[in-house]
Amino acid sequence: MAASDVAVGIIFLAQTVAGALGNSSLLLHYLVLYFTGCRVRHTDLILQHLIVANLLTLLCRGVPQTVAAFGVKIFLSDAGCKLLFYLHRVGRGVSIGSTCLLSVFQAIKISPADSSYSELKVNISKYIGFSRNLNWILYLLVNVIFLMYITGQKSNKNITNLKDFGYCSAARHDRTLNSLQAAFLTFPDALCVGLMLWASSSLVLILHRHKQRMRHVHKSSSLRSSPESRATKTILLLEFMGLMVMFWNTLKRQVMKMDTLLPTRSMYKRNLHT
Repeated sequence: MAASDVAVGIIFLAQTVAGALGNSSLLLHYLVLYFTGCRVRHTDLILQHLIVANLLTLLCRGVPQTVAAFGVKIFLSDAGCKLLFYLHRVGRGVSIGSTCLLSVFQAIKISPADSSYSELKVNISKYIGFSRNLNWILYLLVNVIFLMYITGQKSNKNITNLKDFGYCSAARHDRTLNSLQAAFLTFPDALCVGLMLWASSSLVLILHRHKQRMRHVHKSSSLRSSPESRATKTILLLEFMGLMVMFWNTLKRQVMKMDTLLPTRSMYKRNLHT
């Protein structure tokens, strides 16, 4: 095993363990609140689903990637690959959808009473449960497509045109079908990202207007930045970090796609045997 493979495996392992421990501790915290009868806020209900989705994504993607990085390539059956990919995509989608729901909820909740969202602001708590369930149902249905063409390394079903993920494979189709599938899978995520950008922009605008109205109050404490300024900087920082993570994931997928287009030694051996 090359030293680079070991380094990548250690990085994957550290990320998976850190993420799993962090989300598990938060989930344990909410379980304690639930069994002790403490009342939670509406945002906490959204965060609970976000934590479950994050754990699902970490375990179904981080663990197989870590095992494959340490040199164990064939350890999943055909059904195991289908299930892991499906659950990972569902968890990833629900994580994006829950973050979107949280952003929109916060933007509407702090909107002024005379805004166009005044009626929705009063009844927004009634729609949270429906929105969370719809989020799960949407991504459970959309990602069924992965059950159709994901296959294990042990059982490639004599498909020659395969995209290798290290521990699982996917059957390649023609360019038109691939483009349609990509558009179908990307549309819900793009919609959620657009809503998150709108919600973040609305939050910044609301805080800026509130700061302008409260300018005379902050004159006595001009040496310190106002709460609105600190909140605005936090929102912009989180938005920038989210965009950077999305850019990094997109770049990583493109690199993996380029790698899979190159003929590898294992492909040459497979062709020789056939």
